Amino acid sequence: MPVIIRKPSDFERAEAASWPIWTCEPSVFEWGYSSTERCLLLEGEAVVEARGREFSFGAGDYVVFPKGLACRWRVTKAIRKHYRFEE
Repeated sequence: MPVIIRKPSDFERAEAASWPIWTCEPSVFEWGYSSTERCLLLEGEAVVEARGREFSFGAGDYVVFPKGLACRWRVTKAIRKHYRFEE
């Protein structure tokens, strides 16, 4: 499954409001997903490089990172997001 980036439904926006919040200042780092992550970006912008592609997203986007994905995050504008890991 590829990285999915889209606008959230009203249901997804409401559901995400109860998830924890993660923040990150501009930076570059390697990351691997041992579980699928769903997140809703509240603020910021980033580019994730994975599988020879770049995925750009920012405030207002709903993003799904698949289990098993190895990537490099490039946070270009400080991020604040709701997130949830699934098994």
